[in-house]
Amino acid sequence: MAGFLREHSWPILVSVGLHGILAAALVAATLLSVNKVLPKLEPIPVDAVVIDSQVLHAAQRALNERAEQEAAKVRAAADQKAAADAAAAQAAADAQMAAEKEKAAEQAKASAAEVERVKQAEATQAQKAAAAKHAEDVRHAEDAKRAEDAKRADEAKRAADARQADDAKRAADLKAKAEREAELRRQLADEEHRSAVEASPARAQYIARLAARIQNAWIKPPSAHAGLDCVVNITQIPGGEVTSAHVSQCNGDAAARQSIENAVYRASPLPAPPDPALFERNLVIHFHPDE
Repeated sequence: MAGFLREHSWPILVSVGLHGILAAALVAATLLSVNKVLPKLEPIPVDAVVIDSQVLHAAQRALNERAEQEAAKVRAAADQKAAADAAAAQAAADAQMAAEKEKAAEQAKASAAEVERVKQAEATQAQKAAAAKHAEDVRHAEDAKRAEDAKRADEAKRAADARQADDAKRAADLKAKAEREAELRRQLADEEHRSAVEASPARAQYIARLAARIQNAWIKPPSAHAGLDCVVNITQIPGGEVTSAHVSQCNGDAAARQSIENAVYRASPLPAPPDPALFERNLVIHFHPDE
């Protein structure tokens, strides 16, 4: 109703104003015709119809009733339109409310589904995390076991290596001790043998052979005189090869000395001793050639 009145306010006001003006004009005309004192004039013949005031009032009432009926019709139409608009608005509101309820229900359903999905995802993630943690724990346990096994194996290996090293050291010590004892026995035996050989005629015979070999290689220089007697220091290596020869004492001149040293080099290699115990690296030979 209020919306209809706002929408048709100007036509209603204009209609009511026109009817009011018409009614006022009729009332004013009636009052003037009743109360006005007309001047006395000569009557002029007028061809008019005299209207009774009751008729005028009746006309006025009819006009007012008609205006009221028009206003009532307008109000009724406005009321009907307002009722229709209100019904339409209510229907629209109901439809909107139903749509909103349906939308809210759908949103609630979607939210519930999303919550359920999130819960499932969280549960799945938790299961995956638990499985990963379990796998990590198992891997760590296996790594720790492998490390412990490796440590025990390494310790066992080190212990075995240490025992083996100790055994090897003891064996080496025993072997070295046995070798030292054997070498000492050999040296003692060699010394005893050497002493025995040197005390025998074999050494004198070996030295005589060396002197004869040198004398045979000697080329007598013209300056050499009878009774030549010299001492020659000779160094030899196994096999009899002479590495050095030097006359340390001699009653001859330089030419005689040089000739004796040359004779030693020419006699190389010197003959081997009849017994290896007689071999000497450094020899001292008395050279006194027979006349």
